[in-house]
Amino acid sequence: MIKTLAASIRDYIKPTIATPLLVLCEVACEMAIPFVTANLIDTIKAGASVEQILPTAGILVLLALVSLFFGAAAGITCSHASCGFAKNLRHDLFYKIQTFSFANIDAFSSSSLVTRLTTDVTNVQQAFMLIIRIAVRAPLVLIFAFVMAYAMGGSISFVYLAMIPLLGFGLGFIIHKVGPIFTRVFHKYDALNESVEENVTGMRVVKSYVREDYEKQKFAVAAQDVCADFTRAEKLLAFNNPMMNLCVNGAFVLIIYLGSKLIITSQATAFDVGQLSSTFTYGFQILMSLMQLSMIFVMVTMAEESAHRINEVLHATPTIANPSEPATQVADGSIDFDNVSFKYSKNAERQALDSIDLHIKSGETIGVIGGTGSAKSTLVNLIARLYDATSGTVRVGGIDVRDYDLDALRHQVAMVLQKNVLFSGTIADNLRWGDANATDEEIREAAHLACADEFVDGFPKGYDTWIEQGGSNVSGGQKQRLCIARALLRRPKILILDDSTSAVDTKTDAKIRAGLATYLPQTTKIIIAQRISSVQDADRIIVMEGGRIAQIGTHEELLETSDIYRETYTSQNKMSEEAQEVEEAAAEAVAEMTQSALVAGQTQIDRATTLQDIDQKGGEANE
Repeated sequence: MIKTLAASIRDYIKPTIATPLLVLCEVACEMAIPFVTANLIDTIKAGASVEQILPTAGILVLLALVSLFFGAAAGITCSHASCGFAKNLRHDLFYKIQTFSFANIDAFSSSSLVTRLTTDVTNVQQAFMLIIRIAVRAPLVLIFAFVMAYAMGGSISFVYLAMIPLLGFGLGFIIHKVGPIFTRVFHKYDALNESVEENVTGMRVVKSYVREDYEKQKFAVAAQDVCADFTRAEKLLAFNNPMMNLCVNGAFVLIIYLGSKLIITSQATAFDVGQLSSTFTYGFQILMSLMQLSMIFVMVTMAEESAHRINEVLHATPTIANPSEPATQVADGSIDFDNVSFKYSKNAERQALDSIDLHIKSGETIGVIGGTGSAKSTLVNLIARLYDATSGTVRVGGIDVRDYDLDALRHQVAMVLQKNVLFSGTIADNLRWGDANATDEEIREAAHLACADEFVDGFPKGYDTWIEQGGSNVSGGQKQRLCIARALLRRPKILILDDSTSAVDTKTDAKIRAGLATYLPQTTKIIIAQRISSVQDADRIIVMEGGRIAQIGTHEELLETSDIYRETYTSQNKMSEEAQEVEEAAAEAVAEMTQSALVAGQTQIDRATTLQDIDQKGGEANE
């Protein structure tokens, strides 16, 4: 684990090495100060003049300034090293995650991966910072302080040595109890992040169903769970300082007693006030170093679990990877499924796909329909090798998809999903995901074929309109059309539309399909849809049921041979007829209301004309 994490230091190796060297120089200067101070006290006690003590005072000032310089330099190099290490570690984690298949991501969960990239990396960064600076400084101070205390106080200094095993035993006991708590708490952090992620992404649903109070309660329970574990850990860690103060203060009492007794009995010949003062100073330094070591142990204990979690990601083997000698060219858009079966995990009880035999010629348009859970999306996921078949072979262009370079294969297999994602940036930026070098004219052409120009041209900034994260400022249908345009810019050999026109009206759907036929005539097109009208013009239509292919045929053939297809077609046509009848009835009602309004209006006009004539005749009579 340490070797894996150390690999992320890389270009920050110089400040990492420089920090402990600077700390060593800082400690050497600090340790010399009490020794010089003791000599200064003895000199003053002997009755030296101000002129005689100035050189010694100058040495003290110089030592303090040099120590300050080395300490400041160590702080700067430590900051560079720790921040650079954290940057590299996040880089390595993120790049590793990019190689993961869907199966890997499912195994970790997205919320857990976010926690490992943020909280866990921060914990390891803090531990690294302590290790290269404080963990070097504290033992050096402890050793030098004890050596100097022994040089100044002789056998009295062994009092400090005697308390170290007691403190070590107490600290080890605390860490042994705290370690499992930190292990649990990070898994609860994952659950907390998952709750937040789920709530934020589904905020519209939460508000539409007025479930804010329920979500607040769910979050409060998760937060309280994390708080309870941290409280248990803090209660145990709280024993550290009292235990240390008890041991050190007890040592000071013994030093005072033994030192004072020795000064009095020897009349300051074997031990004097200056030596006792320096022994106390070194004792305080020993105390500080022990407190720093205890802090390091606590932080390292917390970071150890984070390091294990990071290590799991860095050592995870992607379930889908490039072969040793991959094929880099996709000959055409032909697709072959040879007795393919698939399940999402080894322990799954049932197959998601079972014994699929399917052969699609390059340039064909294939429709796929089926009920919810019939494995329509699972079928097409195997083509782009988002998952690998459990058994059997999937071939594209006559070559097993497992023999392709992943980038080469996926560049020729474009997928447009029902729930597509747009990224922060302009509309043009999002469309150029399909082709980074696409010109403005090519972008407009693709948008026109996807019927996206109908709304893009209405925006004040057109293709420079800013898209918010996830495409939250455009509608579902607009998002789908932009994603279709993005896929068209790639000009793939295989285009998969996975229910990607579900949010657009039937008229727009028909225009998009007509555009696809003319724009990419040689491209194999697979259209997954719930509406029969979206696939009825396909060369062949596949009817899926329970992870199997129930029937294959043209629209007319399936109407005769497939009960599922015929029932779906009939029910959708019936609903269309009913909708048309409702629309016609509404139109008739509007027409009748309009006619009534016109008749009533004409009556009012006639009445007004009659009154006007009466008034006119009355006026003539008066004259």
